[in-house]
Amino acid sequence: MQFAPIYPVLHRVLKPLFPQCLWAGDAQRRVVALTFDDGPHPQHTPALLNVLARHHVVASFFWLGVCVERSPAVAQAVYRQGHWIGLHGYTHRAFPRLAPPDLKASLEKTQRAIAQACQWDLELVQRQVRDVRPPLGVFTPATLRHLHQWRYRPVMWSVVPEDWVEPGVHRSVDRVLRQVQPGSLIVLHDGPFGGTDVAATADQVITRLKAEGYEWVSVDDLWKSHTLAGQEYQEKPAKT
Repeated sequence: MQFAPIYPVLHRVLKPLFPQCLWAGDAQRRVVALTFDDGPHPQHTPALLNVLARHHVVASFFWLGVCVERSPAVAQAVYRQGHWIGLHGYTHRAFPRLAPPDLKASLEKTQRAIAQACQWDLELVQRQVRDVRPPLGVFTPATLRHLHQWRYRPVMWSVVPEDWVEPGVHRSVDRVLRQVQPGSLIVLHDGPFGGTDVAATADQVITRLKAEGYEWVSVDDLWKSHTLAGQEYQEKPAKT
């Protein structure tokens, strides 16, 4: 059973309940943020980077620390291309299943992996790579309290085409186009699940939405228009 039709309903229910999370951007601006989870991947991510470069689109990547360690050159390529980087945990374990010290350690271990792979100063990574997307989109109020206590920014979604079950490029693109609206935060996957189609899906989504007058922004740009947390964190990653 596929749950893609349910996600827009969940978004409408959860967004007002947890306003400290970033669910979407300013609905008055014709912009969207394209985000990718579960990477970097040695095959899927480079193909995706080619698509993003050809369209001159800045995206946001939420990485698993273990995947960064497996594909450091790919991670560095994403960073050097100027995309925004966030955390998805060290492994793909739901955050509520981790004790608070283990969750904190998972995020910090991922930051260290990013610093090493990207040849990026660890202190800068610790200060600037603060966006966190919980695996599976699963969190509890306690999860959010801990993330805010540790000064992380929880990032969720508004458009989820369920591409990880590999419904095919056409269906994934159709689901995105049906759900998207100004300020949307789109989630695709460039990891082992869903990554096979991610470059082709992103290519078509970008082409179609550009024709509709949309512009592409990073997650950080959406935070800046977020009424609760947008003024709290303003630092951009510094290139080294």
